[in-house]
Amino acid sequence: MGRTKKSALLATLACTVTVTLGAGAGTAAATPARPACGNHQALQSALNGLTGQHRLAGAVAEVVDPACGTWAGASGVADVRTGRPASAEDRFRIGSVTKTFTATVVLQLAAEGRLSLDSTVEDHLPGLVQGGRYDGRAITVRQLLQQNGGLPDHADAFADADVDWLRHHRFAPRELVEAALRLPQPKPGWHYSTTNYVLAGLVVEHVTGRSIEDEVTRRVIDPLRLRDTYWPGMAEDSRGRHSHSYFTAERDGVPVRVDGTRWNTSAGGAGGALISTPSDVNRFLAALLGGRLLPAEQLAEMRTTVLGDPERLGSKGRYGLGLITEPLACGGIWTGHTGSTRAGHHTVTAMAPGGRQATIAINESPTTDAAANAVLAALDTALCPPRT
Repeated sequence: MGRTKKSALLATLACTVTVTLGAGAGTAAATPARPACGNHQALQSALNGLTGQHRLAGAVAEVVDPACGTWAGASGVADVRTGRPASAEDRFRIGSVTKTFTATVVLQLAAEGRLSLDSTVEDHLPGLVQGGRYDGRAITVRQLLQQNGGLPDHADAFADADVDWLRHHRFAPRELVEAALRLPQPKPGWHYSTTNYVLAGLVVEHVTGRSIEDEVTRRVIDPLRLRDTYWPGMAEDSRGRHSHSYFTAERDGVPVRVDGTRWNTSAGGAGGALISTPSDVNRFLAALLGGRLLPAEQLAEMRTTVLGDPERLGSKGRYGLGLITEPLACGGIWTGHTGSTRAGHHTVTAMAPGGRQATIAINESPTTDAAANAVLAALDTALCPPRT
């Protein structure tokens, strides 16, 4: 998931304090953080603004600081019908944050000498990307991960599809690739495309003989004990305690809030199908950027970025191999990824230079640039040093 020129979500962390907030504008728990750890009133206000001023159903965050431990907050509701309060412990669909998991496995295979980042799509998937405007012989694995291989995004092929058909249709990875190849060629240069990651997943399958789902589970999810992270496959329902998700659709010319919780996310595949929690996502990103999942050489490759399309990542947004970097208001850059789903879940996870992390998730698609930008502003608030 990227962002438009005005918006980041319309297109693409000694003391421990855990706070769970009720429906509507939340209030912090009675036990405050020690002054040395600062406070999170500004972040809580930002979450309250998302559900109050911007009228999103729910917003949650988990912040992890090396010196201060973990803080979690929430505002609004996880379920509009029942009024169940939003919670950072709920599972949610993380969308394109899945890309970072997939890229990690590809780079692990590169470290093991089982593939080269400079091998081509044709080397691994003969004949799949051939004909017309596209040639798999000219697209490398590195270009797939860095989004600069010149392929369109299959999501654009389904932009006008009937929502009820889309949420129930069971997509095979090769079906998604074929849909992308029927689209016009993007302009030269960097172009965000989930199809790149669907192909990367197929490359992993070719190299290992196992699906990308199995390899991510075996190499990342299980070793890190990410107990709330899993691939849903073709299932439309999420397992366990989870947040509902919502999007706006026109019915008889009137915009209405639609529950998108039951959704088959096979259209995201290796680039967008995972379900997780803020805590699991933070643990994954900390392990990745901390060098626990990749050797130094491959992690350096992953963190080598190119300038992205300003229409998707903003004027200073850059893209590595499954990682996004953007400037922080307090200086330095954050490193992480964003994710969105057609069903309504939106996520951003990032780490600041000092190791402070945040994952923020909302459960309703923003309908205005102001609401979408407010989510990234909340991330900035979460990652910049708190005021004491």
